[in-house]
Amino acid sequence: MDRITASFEGGVLNGVVQVPGDKSISHRAVMLGAIAEGTTSISGFLAGEDCLSTIRIFSQLGVGIERNGTDVSVKSPGILKWKDPVNPLDAGNSGTTARLLLGILAGSPVTAQISGDRYLCKRPMRRVTTPLTEMGGSFSADNDSGTLPITVTGTTLKSMHYEMPIASAQVKSAVLFAGFSAQGTTVVTEKAVSRDHTERMLQQFGANLLGEGNSVSIEGGQTLKACAVKVPGDISSAAFFMCAAAMVSGSAITFKDVGLNPTRTGIIDVLKEMGAKVTVEQKVEGEGEPYGTLTVEAANLHAVEISGALIPRLIDELPVIALLATQAEGVTIIKDAEELRVKETDRIEAVCSELQKLGAIIEPTPDGMRITGPTKLTGATLNSHGDHRLGMMAAIASLVTEGSVQIEDASCINVSYPGFFDHLNSLTQIETLME
Repeated sequence: MDRITASFEGGVLNGVVQVPGDKSISHRAVMLGAIAEGTTSISGFLAGEDCLSTIRIFSQLGVGIERNGTDVSVKSPGILKWKDPVNPLDAGNSGTTARLLLGILAGSPVTAQISGDRYLCKRPMRRVTTPLTEMGGSFSADNDSGTLPITVTGTTLKSMHYEMPIASAQVKSAVLFAGFSAQGTTVVTEKAVSRDHTERMLQQFGANLLGEGNSVSIEGGQTLKACAVKVPGDISSAAFFMCAAAMVSGSAITFKDVGLNPTRTGIIDVLKEMGAKVTVEQKVEGEGEPYGTLTVEAANLHAVEISGALIPRLIDELPVIALLATQAEGVTIIKDAEELRVKETDRIEAVCSELQKLGAIIEPTPDGMRITGPTKLTGATLNSHGDHRLGMMAAIASLVTEGSVQIEDASCINVSYPGFFDHLNSLTQIETLME
C-alpha cells in the first residue's frame, strides 16, 4: 500500500463508525501491565504498528504477552525481575514508545539499547534524557545529536521537581515513570496541562498520585497491581472523519465508544467554535478513561484562532484542522504549536507544503500556520512524509478536491489506524483505489 488514489466526486458522508483503540492508552496499558506484578487484561487494544512495537519490546524484557485481536494479556513478574534483552529494543516509528521507555528503564534493573526506524532516529530525545539525567539516569549514545540509538543503564534514581519548558505528555510521562522508581517524591509542573492518560492509569494500577493545578507528584518505591483496562476509541483518529463530516455539506457521522478525556477533546471545542454541530449523546464515567457516543454534522464554517492552553488538547489533530480551515470563511490562525516541528516530521512545514499543492492558501509561521478560506482545492499527488497523520489528512482532502488525490507512502497510516480506508469507503460508499 505504498500509493493510494482517493477520489470523491459529490455526495455526502453518512454512517456509524467505531474507530480503533486509543494509541496513547494502548501503549500505557502494556507498559504498566509490564511494570505491575500479575496478569493485566486489556480490551480494545490498538493493533497498529506503533503499539505492536511496544508489545515486542516488553516481550524482550521477559514479560509474557499474548494478543488475540484487540484483547491483550500481559503477565509480568514485575519490573524488578525484568531481564536484559539479547538484542536492541526497536521502537519502530513510535516516539511514545521510545520516550516513555527511557523513563521506565532509567530506574529499572535492566541495561538495554533503544533504537527505531530512520524517522524516529531523527527525533529529539534530550527533552527526556536531560531531566532523567538530573535524576541520576545513565544514558549513552554513539552520536552527539541526542537522538536514538541510546543505551540505558538502569540505576538508582533520586526525585526532583521538574518544571517543564514545553507541554508534552511524553516528557511528563517519562519523568513520572522515573519518579515511580526513584527515592523520594517527584513533582512535574506544566505551563499548560497535557493529556493525562499516564496519571489516570497509574492510579488505576494502584499508584498514589497527587494532582494540584498544573502539577502532579508521585512517591517512589510503590508497587503496582495488575488490573483490567478498557481502551476507548482514539479521538485523534476519529478527528479525521469528524472534520470530514463538518466540511462536506449534508454529512453526519456518529462515533461509538470514543474517548472523551477532557485533555483530548480540544477537537470538539474547535469544531463547535467553527460552527459545526457536535452532539455528545452518551458518556460513560468511572475508573479509567471516560468515553461515549458523539455525532458530527456539517455546517457553514468560519475561521477561528487556536492557541494557548488549547494546543496540548489537540496537538495531533492540527494537520486535519488545517485542512478544515481551508473550507472555513476567514483567516484561521494556529499558534503556540512549536511542538508540531518535532513530531514524526516537521508537521508545520509538511502540512503547509502538501496543502499548497492542492491550491490551499496556507502559510507556515515559527509556531503554527495561517490559513485563508474558503478555498477551492484541486487534486494532486501528496506525500505523507512517513507521517500517519499527514497520510490521513491527504485522504480526507480528497473529499473536498476537484479531481483525485494520490497519496505516496500511504502504508504509514497503519501506525495508528489499520482499516482507515475501509471506514472511509463505508462512509462515502465510494471505493478507494489502491496501487
